[in-house]
Amino acid sequence: MSKSARRKGRPTPARSVACPCGLPEAYEACCGRFHSGPAGAPSAEALMRSRYCAFVRLDEGYLLRTWHPRTRPGTLGLDPGMRWTGLEILGTEGGSTFHGTGTVTFRASFEGGSLHERSRFERVEEAWVYVDGDFLD
Repeated sequence: MSKSARRKGRPTPARSVACPCGLPEAYEACCGRFHSGPAGAPSAEALMRSRYCAFVRLDEGYLLRTWHPRTRPGTLGLDPGMRWTGLEILGTEGGSTFHGTGTVTFRASFEGGSLHERSRFERVEEAWVYVDGDFLD
C-alpha cells in the first residue's frame, strides 16, 4: 500500500508554527490569540511579546490598537524587508494584574543588528498598552 493510500481518509494533523516571541507555545495559542481575538494581554510582558510578534507579522493594526492614545502615531510604515530573528526579555518591573504601570527591558534581534529598549506600559480601561520607550546601548 502506498503512503498516499494509507493517508487517504485520515486527516493530516496540522503543524503548529512556534510563536516568534520565543515562548514554546504555538503562535495561535500564544500571541496569536491576542492578535485575532478580543482577549487582551494579561501583563506588560505578554503585551511586549505580542507586539514583537506583530512587528514580525507586519500587523500594523494590532500595534496601533495596543499603543497608548496619547503617544500613538497615525501610521507606522512597517518595512516588509525587515527580518526579525528573536526576542530576549532582559527584565520586567511591575506590569502584572496588580499594577497600573510596568516596564519591560528587551533585546529584539534582526538581520544585521538588534534593538535594545526599556519600554513603558500602562493600563487603560483595564487593557495593557505601550506608552513609549528608551533605547539602550
